Amino acid sequence: MTNEDTRGRLRRRTVLRGAGAAGIVGLAGCLGGGGGGSGDGESGNDTNGSGGGSDGDGGGGSGELEIVHWWTAGGEQDALNALLEGFEQEYSDVSVNNNPAPGGAGSALDTVIKNRVLNDDPPSTFQIWPGEALTPYTDADILRDIGEDVWGEEMRNNYLQGVKDLAQPEGNFVAVPINIHRLNNLFYNVEVVESAGVDPASVEETDAAPMAHQTKAPWSTVQLWETVFIGSEGADAFLDLVDGNVGDHEEAVRQSLSTLIDYEEHFNQDAGSISWDQANSKVVEGDAAFIHQGDWAAGQYKASEGFEYESGWNNVAFPGTDGVYSVVTDSFVFPKSNPSPDATAKFLQYCGTVDAQERFNPIKGSIPPRTDVPDDEFGPFLTQQREDFGNSESQPPTITHGTAVDPETKSNVEGAFANFIESWDVESAYSDLESALGN
Repeated sequence: MTNEDTRGRLRRRTVLRGAGAAGIVGLAGCLGGGGGGSGDGESGNDTNGSGGGSDGDGGGGSGELEIVHWWTAGGEQDALNALLEGFEQEYSDVSVNNNPAPGGAGSALDTVIKNRVLNDDPPSTFQIWPGEALTPYTDADILRDIGEDVWGEEMRNNYLQGVKDLAQPEGNFVAVPINIHRLNNLFYNVEVVESAGVDPASVEETDAAPMAHQTKAPWSTVQLWETVFIGSEGADAFLDLVDGNVGDHEEAVRQSLSTLIDYEEHFNQDAGSISWDQANSKVVEGDAAFIHQGDWAAGQYKASEGFEYESGWNNVAFPGTDGVYSVVTDSFVFPKSNPSPDATAKFLQYCGTVDAQERFNPIKGSIPPRTDVPDDEFGPFLTQQREDFGNSESQPPTITHGTAVDPETKSNVEGAFANFIESWDVESAYSDLESALGN
């Protein structure tokens, strides 16, 4: 990154500020005969799980495919149903047990899976963020290597490298990403911004809050901070930071925290008592100019009558992050001691196809990780997101959504920000982050 690039990023960030501004390690031993081995071609291990394993290895039926996930609301539920409809059309011999575990942004599902692994009763597959979020499962050696069974050459050739990296955190493929959300978006209400002009003072003189945000839970502020940091320092510096080298970026970390304090002066007054979607509603209703959020926020805009893309709302890459596509992605995995190995392999193979991703992503409000899925069903906003993804120079993972750090580190970072949004004390927050991220 050149000094010119840095100055450009800082200038754009300044404009924004004015305008709106414990793991399951060790559980392998609890898996009994089904938990050991290398993970490749373990036909014996695959049939040791509960329910339907022997059926799955037979030449006829594939057994019951049990899918545990947290997609139970609105578009995400509809997207899953569209995915399952396509799968059932392709594999009519497989019966599907759709078994949701909603709540806690994935924490409820995590608890369910850990309990079932302890009882040697894993589901066929479950939804999980890839990347470092997989660490407890890979450390415990409970996920099967699917490099040969699922990740064929055609599939590998049509996924961008950044997404493939997330699917193989230890060097071997253990997950199939199904979607990509972009984290580094800045959404805005067109009428509010245009009526205010470019003068920061005129924005503040409207009845609208310059930036909608929620601080009731720390995650929104964590993702705002990491995006601010990338915007000023670049993706490589962020990756070095999450690799534990906090001290090498001390000044930049302090400055990014100070920037959040500048933003906080422009948050809606009820930020501490509302959820992210309630904050997002302020943009819809014209009560806020801007919001930083993943592109799932656009689903709320799409569902709002009369609030149309480009005329009612629009978006840009967060200042300083042009060329960056901060990736939030969901995936499915193949637990060992699997109750239906044949059906599970079929489902993961299907998730990696054009048909599956063309059905699922337009409804979910995300883009496909495959680059060869036609644009026809995606509409103008998601088509633009796809173009930005294809042209992106880097696709960094995220702390907030589990792909950049292991679950324990993520929890510690969230704790640091829970304290920060109570005190807005840079020195204390830096110390907490150094402890949370440092090696």
